[in-house]
Amino acid sequence: MSFFRDVNLSAATAGFVAVLVGFTSSVAIVFQAAQAFGATPAQITSWMWALGLGMGLCSAVPSLVLRQPVMVAWSTPGAAVLATAGLAGGFTMADAVGAFLISAALIVLVGATGWFERVMNRIPMAIASALLAGVLARFGLQAFAAAQTALPLVVLMLLAYLLARRLLPRYAVPLTLAVAVVYVVARGQFNSGAVTFELAMPVFTMPAFSLAAFTSLALPLFVVTMASQNLPGVAAIRAAGYGMPISKIITLTGAATLVLAPFGAFALNLSAITAAICMGPEAHAERDKRYTAAVVCGALYVLIGLFGAAITGLLIAFPRELVMAIAGIALLGSIGGGLHAALKDDTHREAALITFLVTLSGVVIGGIGSAFWGVVAGAVALLVQQYGLSSKKP
Repeated sequence: MSFFRDVNLSAATAGFVAVLVGFTSSVAIVFQAAQAFGATPAQITSWMWALGLGMGLCSAVPSLVLRQPVMVAWSTPGAAVLATAGLAGGFTMADAVGAFLISAALIVLVGATGWFERVMNRIPMAIASALLAGVLARFGLQAFAAAQTALPLVVLMLLAYLLARRLLPRYAVPLTLAVAVVYVVARGQFNSGAVTFELAMPVFTMPAFSLAAFTSLALPLFVVTMASQNLPGVAAIRAAGYGMPISKIITLTGAATLVLAPFGAFALNLSAITAAICMGPEAHAERDKRYTAAVVCGALYVLIGLFGAAITGLLIAFPRELVMAIAGIALLGSIGGGLHAALKDDTHREAALITFLVTLSGVVIGGIGSAFWGVVAGAVALLVQQYGLSSKKP
């Protein structure tokens, strides 16, 4: 099989880092969302089962078929919306599952009709690159902010990365991660007690539908998933230079959510943060072989689904500062590339800079995250500065 010929250590490490970052950075929010609907421990484990299988299969299978790194994740802002609305509205798990199904059906609709991809095709590359850079730069900042609570670890990781970039650039991120893990274990900061071994079992919940759940759960979940997750996800794909069938992949994520929603898969979508890790040059020197990183990531997500409690415990056993630092370091190349692509064109530079700053700000308006408002601000700036100029040229 060509996958085994194409995969290498850096690609496998990129897949692991993507899982480590994507999972540990937001799994607490997913737990909070489940608990907001009164989930039992068995139902929370079922959520991990459904989300792990959904993310894993929707990442690994298309990546193998297209030979491009297709990266699918859960909707972190969607989980935050659910956690807040679930507590405020007193909704049950059945209400939540009904909302998941409606949101998924809407995602299938915009994917199958191509509406979302047509909108994305009208966004200039400079704006899309600035959007991606703004999303990723927040993780870059967190990497160095982690030095406030774990200065020796962060300094060690940064020095290891810089030395590896000079001596063994292809393996800079794997070596940095290895040094960090050795340091953490030697210092006794690896929480081995969090690791337990048991298989996850799916728990089916019959959905219930109501107008209140539609307006308070389904619509907000759909909007934030499309605006705050799929929008920067497409930007990551475009910035990396891949020509994927966006509409078909969006439809696939919606269909997978429809199937797995009764077991706890609230929203599957394109990834931006973990996609940048697996689509960058650090994942593989050859761009047409970076799909292997996404396949490794997908396989690990499936393992998380099947061995929910054990893998969850393993990933959250690492100190939070290690996760923050390795995320920022792994994304340095993608942040720099996004900024270069965003600012190199004089005619789009100011609009791209506005997009970058608004996205980086993390502002949330009307429950919608900064990724959407960054694009809106950049589009308005571009419209004001450029509209009608081409028709006035002699």
